[in-house]
Amino acid sequence: MARAMTVDGGIVRIDRPMPWVGRLLSLPLLAASGYLLWNVALGLRQDFFGFGRLADDLMPVLVFTGLGLLVGIPGLILLTFRYFVVLNETLRQIVITRQFGLLNIRSSRDLADYHFISITDDYDPELTTYDVNLCGNKGTEPITLVSFTRREEADKLASEIGRLLKLPARDYVGTEPDES
Repeated sequence: MARAMTVDGGIVRIDRPMPWVGRLLSLPLLAASGYLLWNVALGLRQDFFGFGRLADDLMPVLVFTGLGLLVGIPGLILLTFRYFVVLNETLRQIVITRQFGLLNIRSSRDLADYHFISITDDYDPELTTYDVNLCGNKGTEPITLVSFTRREEADKLASEIGRLLKLPARDYVGTEPDES
């Protein structure tokens, strides 16, 4: 739980870690991109130092550059993806941040719209995950804070967040989902 949540006064930050598989999948994409862009650099070096003409190599340079970027950008996104939620008790605000390297995509919501913390499961008997969600009334989109593989960890985090934000924690594990 210590790695999932940090508390600083009235601000609670909950990090949702990227699975290691996603980071591992980024490596072949980055390797392929590096290979394509390395070949572009070699071609440009030859053209600029008098061993070829840029006019003859322009189309392959553009194609290899485009393919290198097309393959490399998703690899970079997978490698640097971060997702975290900041709950600011004093401003009564929730900020959800998705970060890819230097690019931050933030969305802000009002904490007053959320009334309880729920613990749900995914109904998979083989590999069950327990989600800790911040929920409101009908029509308010719940925010999944963290997923755990052990129910005790989810209960502990939900009760801790509930204590900090003065919200009740409800356990919906094993119940059928509502019609929405």
